[in-house]
Amino acid sequence: MNAGGNVFVHPLGLCESETVGPGSRVWAFAHVLPGAVIGREANICDHVFIEGGVVLGDRVTVKCHVALWNGLTAGDDVFIGPSAVFANDRYPRSKRPVPVVPTVLLRGCSIGAGAVVAPGVTVGEYALVGAGAVVTRDVAPFTLVVGNPARPVGLVCRCGGRLVPAGKGLRCAQGDWAGEAPHAGMACAAVEV
Repeated sequence: MNAGGNVFVHPLGLCESETVGPGSRVWAFAHVLPGAVIGREANICDHVFIEGGVVLGDRVTVKCHVALWNGLTAGDDVFIGPSAVFANDRYPRSKRPVPVVPTVLLRGCSIGAGAVVAPGVTVGEYALVGAGAVVTRDVAPFTLVVGNPARPVGLVCRCGGRLVPAGKGLRCAQGDWAGEAPHAGMACAAVEV
């Protein structure tokens, strides 16, 4: 373990990065390479691999069996579900060095279990990628995408609940937010603060 103080690394985990924020946890069989940047209060679950060029914000959760490759950046409060797959090379070939294609996960978005995210994609703030979706193009903020290839099927609240029509605007089907358009400042009782 080389992470700074106030960072928990399971005895069977390996954290070679010195840039891990306080309160973060790295669990068993996870491997964080030197140069990776992990914010405060992140949760890196079992069997996660994080390459040295990855940047994760505060309170990011990476569930089991995920590999994060150079060029991936995740903002604060991002959730990456179990067995999600990311790539950083559009035309992969063995033993051929190529420039990394960046992938960006913006604040508060969630990537569902088993989803595949192609290189060069940006997933917008508070967007939700459904389980098993194959994301080949950018996802707009607050948008729910599903399928292969992933297609928009609706909007979601900051809490992740579906937004449904309500009079002149929308309302959260899970919480109490209602308004004319989703935005980062929306307040919903279903969001943990």
